[in-house]
Amino acid sequence: MTGTFLSNALETADSAGQTRHSGAAAHVGKLYADLLSEPLPADLARAGTSRSPETSNLPEAEAVPVTVASGVSVPAPRSPSSLAECGLQLGQIADLVLKQLYLHGTLLGGDIARATRLPFSIVDEALRSLRDQKCIEVASGDLVGRVSYRFALTELGRTRSRESLEHCRYVGPAPVPIEQYIEQCKLQHVTGAVCTLGMLQTTFKDFVIRPSMLEELGPALCSGTSIFVYGPPGNGKTLLAKGLGRFLNMQGGEIYVPYAIQAESSIITLFDPGIHHTTDDAGPTTRNPASSDPASYMMSDTYFDDRWRRIRRPVVVTGGELTLEMLELQYNAAGNFYTAPMHIKANGGVFLIDDFGRQLVRPRELLNRWIVPLEDRVDYLTLSTGRKFMVPFEQLTIFSTNLDPRELVDDAFLRRIRHKVKIESPDREIYAEIFRLVCRQKQVEYSPGAVEFLFNRYYDMGRTPRSSDPRDLVEIADSICRFHELPLVLSEELVDESARRFFGQL
Repeated sequence: MTGTFLSNALETADSAGQTRHSGAAAHVGKLYADLLSEPLPADLARAGTSRSPETSNLPEAEAVPVTVASGVSVPAPRSPSSLAECGLQLGQIADLVLKQLYLHGTLLGGDIARATRLPFSIVDEALRSLRDQKCIEVASGDLVGRVSYRFALTELGRTRSRESLEHCRYVGPAPVPIEQYIEQCKLQHVTGAVCTLGMLQTTFKDFVIRPSMLEELGPALCSGTSIFVYGPPGNGKTLLAKGLGRFLNMQGGEIYVPYAIQAESSIITLFDPGIHHTTDDAGPTTRNPASSDPASYMMSDTYFDDRWRRIRRPVVVTGGELTLEMLELQYNAAGNFYTAPMHIKANGGVFLIDDFGRQLVRPRELLNRWIVPLEDRVDYLTLSTGRKFMVPFEQLTIFSTNLDPRELVDDAFLRRIRHKVKIESPDREIYAEIFRLVCRQKQVEYSPGAVEFLFNRYYDMGRTPRSSDPRDLVEIADSICRFHELPLVLSEELVDESARRFFGQL
């Protein structure tokens, strides 16, 4: 969960200091309870997470990296051992604590640390500060220590909690400073992924493409910069582009993304479960989340910063719906926090702009938006206050179009796109291989005579073959046979009827 927006939680505290959850506030409370019960990410070395006395003073250079599938080691963000290493002010952590207590009424110290994803030693500094200011009090406790104390808000604390919520209604894992996010992005850029001909052949083993195509795609992927894929429609441009994304997603290794970042005192949510496929859900954790023992919630120092999630390299695909506004921060005016745009969520992975040239915005305007990011590998985002800040643009950007590139872009932009890959229409041999593959996938007997008939009747007479034609023709033939309750046999008569339906002039 990336954090909870408290839409109507300001009315949940009554005069007696008890929390009553009704309407939207009760719903928000459930969401936040889910966060508290969510297991913390597994340690990334798969070998125990609690730092022993012998390793507690390891220097930064000895932080344990995680070895990923491609053989590339990406150092994991190391857990902060102090407030300074955390990168946040004590008041910012205190505000998160106040909002958590306002929502839940009372919480164990370990629960608070669990929700902020910070070591208890850091959270405890905020708890001590709030207690000294008479904003919180200890409702109960036992001999385990402060981690097992149950904390509650005082009347002054409830007042400060409402003020914090008015200022920003984000509640969730503590954000990561933008500087730490930039440093991590530098360690996990796409150019660090390993790609060989054999690995690509494995990824594209179910594709039928000309042999030289992988020789073009491989170096383009290794560059980790940008690719312009173009050619006539229906020949697999999107399929190939998504195949590159799948390769990086499955074989490009694992990287790390924070729940949220902080820039210019503003919080920007970044982790998106719909885009970022986590790989740290299973395996040992620093404690048993199901245990009722308060000691099991002790947030002892670990090697890894729990404000981050370990994920596969993300793949973000957008098409004709893309607008310039979608490439900017999405501001939540009611909550006073932001959501990162899709291309920033794609950092470390692939950002595919499909059907380029068919967006609502003019192509040149869209391309001008990327001139600086493609050249300098950084982007600049603007807050509602007008202030700008820099973010990494570390991704493989793929433009796919079936329009004439000369009508879309000028030489200045093409110079910034390092690789141009043209996808041609299939020749007779490749077409037959595609037809054979489609028949195998549809579990129908392949007929060489069907391909011969199509070329004699249509393709040799001026119609350009497309890689997608075999799939479409077999699907039409299947629908005809199912309607007439006949077995699917690719006779010349059936292929001819399917072709007439599909190739019919409008």
